[in-house]
Amino acid sequence: MPCNMESMNYTFTEAEKAEIQRHIEKYPDRRSAVMPALWIAQEKFGWLSNDAIRLVAETIDIPYAHVYGVASFYTMYFKEEVPPHLLEVCTCFTCGEIGGEEMLAYAREYLEADEKGRSKDGLFWTRSAECLGACDTGPVCQITNRRYVHRLTKEKVREVIEALRAGKEIPYEPIPLNDQSILDD
Repeated sequence: MPCNMESMNYTFTEAEKAEIQRHIEKYPDRRSAVMPALWIAQEKFGWLSNDAIRLVAETIDIPYAHVYGVASFYTMYFKEEVPPHLLEVCTCFTCGEIGGEEMLAYAREYLEADEKGRSKDGLFWTRSAECLGACDTGPVCQITNRRYVHRLTKEKVREVIEALRAGKEIPYEPIPLNDQSILDD
């Protein structure tokens, strides 16, 4: 959930500080807590501005450059304000071969997205994902760093978009371990 930067107070609550401290205590080197602390900051502020990254560095008591390096390396950390919903469609080799590129293109078309993949209504951002690790159930997409939607079709893409527009959470989609249809495809 994006925040207005002008009115943003970059501080953690006592509960958030305590949660970060629990992460610090799990590791022999406090730098190891940077990823969960960044996640807490992103959940709170909607994205990781330089001020949010600085807050994480100060809270963990490690150099800003280290925190910035981690935040800029991983795609799950947003370094710019983002719409409420991110649809990342895997276009890596397996998903790409079985329709990932087509599903990404369809989602962008359906959403009337601009060249950066942002929807006309400002609610969605679509982008390609390198690999989501679900090759056996592709093409697959991940919704805002959380849920996966497996075996994408145009119909599923439309259903997901409309459910998110309606404020519904996408349910967990279990894939049976012995799913025979995977072998039959």
